[in-house]
Amino acid sequence: MRADAERSRRRILDAARDVFLERGLDAPLDLIVRRAGVGPATLYRRYADREALVRDLTGDLLSRLETAAHQAAREEGDAYDAVRRFVHAAADLRMGAVIPVLLEGLVVDQELIERRTRTSRALDHLIRAARESGRLRPEVGAGDLILLSIRLSRPLLGGLSRLDADGTLLHRHLDLALDGLTTQAAPAPTPAPGEPLTFADLITAADRPNTTDWARQHGPEHECLPHQTAPFVAVHRDSAGSGRQKAAPGHHPRSGGTS
Repeated sequence: MRADAERSRRRILDAARDVFLERGLDAPLDLIVRRAGVGPATLYRRYADREALVRDLTGDLLSRLETAAHQAAREEGDAYDAVRRFVHAAADLRMGAVIPVLLEGLVVDQELIERRTRTSRALDHLIRAARESGRLRPEVGAGDLILLSIRLSRPLLGGLSRLDADGTLLHRHLDLALDGLTTQAAPAPTPAPGEPLTFADLITAADRPNTTDWARQHGPEHECLPHQTAPFVAVHRDSAGSGRQKAAPGHHPRSGGTS
């Protein structure tokens, strides 16, 4: 990709991330164009529809997360410090806040599955090294870190948003939370209840909607995957343009696992 084309793509994706976070996935695409400072033709030439933009944005964020994980592992001398650096880098990307928004309209293709797998492996490597160093509590999993980041990264509402206009407060709260994940916390930490959450646990949960809530709304006969785009289930379109759900390669929605 030419350098100028890549710069335009970066402006569009950064603007889309911020606009979707502020206004939701139904935000006007023209607002993204204005925020990015590009012409409408630049966006529509690259993305045939909103779905394509959401998919590229998600893949880009996953790739940047993978890069952040590798960079932290390479440049930090201490494995636990590498985990801390990664979590703060993810916060700077606004990952914890924007990913739940993107999942509402995400259609997964094979390329996105491969990016997700690479990111998961990079993060698992960080977690494993930090555990083996003796500094990260053994009951902490990659899924725990991701959900912790999501919980802390959600935008503050109303006037409270003025307290963290530059993101400093988010990083302060992340540091406070991360201090509780180390084995060196004083006094000695009490083991957390439950089992560590893995990256795969999050994928399984995202693939499968709350069946109880769905059945309550649509009747018990629909207590299964609803006819909608589940976040991590690929939707394949036939020649007539209709969509049919098909489990993403290597994933079995009903068993909740990967092969």
